[in-house]
Amino acid sequence: MADGIFFWGPVTSKEWCEPNYVQSSYIAEFFNTISNIPCILLALIGLVNALRQRFEKRFSVLHISNIILALGSMTYHATLRQMQQQGDETPMVWEMLLYIYILYSPDWHYRSTMPTFLFLYGALFAIVHSQLRFGIGFKVHYALLCLLCAPRAYKYYIHTEDTLAKRLAKLYVATLLIGAACWLCDRVFCKQIQCWYFNPQGHAVWHVLMGFNSYFANTFLMYCRAQQREWNPKIKHLFGLFPYVKIQKPKTQ
Repeated sequence: MADGIFFWGPVTSKEWCEPNYVQSSYIAEFFNTISNIPCILLALIGLVNALRQRFEKRFSVLHISNIILALGSMTYHATLRQMQQQGDETPMVWEMLLYIYILYSPDWHYRSTMPTFLFLYGALFAIVHSQLRFGIGFKVHYALLCLLCAPRAYKYYIHTEDTLAKRLAKLYVATLLIGAACWLCDRVFCKQIQCWYFNPQGHAVWHVLMGFNSYFANTFLMYCRAQQREWNPKIKHLFGLFPYVKIQKPKTQ
């Protein structure tokens, strides 16, 4: 950055409560960018576990979608350009459509209709979103997709007896609520925060918590699906910290 000229050009997207190009001349919002790294690392742990134990491909795709979402968020916050913001928001919708499929497909009698409809919906949204600049409409749309997942996720929770598996669901809710509070405070009280000596970087904290949030959600869903397939799932911990699902498939599978 020199003479007020930004490395990525003028800001054309939504800005957050972090001064631009302070920590680096090449990254607009430094902390909001690097805070996506935990999401990528956690998704890689989940992906390796899904591949190593030969879970259904939907879970590998789910972990990969978390990585794509985090990379999209990184490019958005690093550049603060409109196209990169859409590259962050579109994968958010795709990921929620994938969650809807994983949650509801086991009881869906017409197996080909759901993935076909969700694929076409996601493709249509990507096309429309590339041409139109959504504001509050995107947030409402995304919130509705999240709410569609809630009833089924709660049903899985109440039918889960394993204490460690239920803890995953509780951690999912806890990280979601705390992260949402950080996101909201960063957005609503930005003017006051900018006057503080120390910026708590609420949006960056949201990214970190959402990385764990996605990991807890994915692991819980893998456990529930393994139960449906009668794979005798158990919750284990990598390095004593990161929960994962250990399964034992019948020899016929």
